[in-house]
Amino acid sequence: MPGPPLLLAHRGARASASIPENTYASFDLALEHGCDGFEFDLRLTGCGSAVVCHDAEVGGLAVSQARYEQLPNLPCLPEVLQRYAGRAFLDIELKVPDLESKVLLAVQETPPARGYVVSSFLPEVLLELRIRSATVPLGIICERQKELARWREMPVEYVIPHYSLISRDLVQQVHGAGRKLFAWTVNAQSSMLRLAEWGVDGIISDETELLTHTFG
Repeated sequence: MPGPPLLLAHRGARASASIPENTYASFDLALEHGCDGFEFDLRLTGCGSAVVCHDAEVGGLAVSQARYEQLPNLPCLPEVLQRYAGRAFLDIELKVPDLESKVLLAVQETPPARGYVVSSFLPEVLLELRIRSATVPLGIICERQKELARWREMPVEYVIPHYSLISRDLVQQVHGAGRKLFAWTVNAQSSMLRLAEWGVDGIISDETELLTHTFG
């Protein structure tokens, strides 16, 4: 069997109902459970701040129109990097365009020591990032077969499909092209074990305790 995959929390320890996702408490709990790192989402506020948030609206406010002071419970990217860059692999997902320069500056100022990938569903975001930086590690996220079909064309080091799209053959193809493959969102132990046996490089899960116990 290949070496164990990176164990990554999806928006932190998301299965813990008492702790909101994409928060410091959720990230901390995922690391306490033994995860190697975590995935989190970035959006752009109306005032130009990169905030950790999955949904386009928070508390009835459109994030893209709000000022950062109106969103007091949302972490911002520089703070996340300062807090976790030394102890976690970070999968930084860009939900919207126009974050590219802010993300590149932030990871340049506080480089994650345990590795990172800047990922997105949006090809235009990844292409813009590659134009601006030849070295930033990029990942294309895919939910449908049509999206996955173009992974070879993208200037990325990571292919990040929904786990239902992954086959042993796909893993071999991605590795044969010199790239890595992360699977999301894998919440069943049988799927975790199957994907690890196929040789995926990372597993992203809501079920962080189950994930770490499976490979502990």
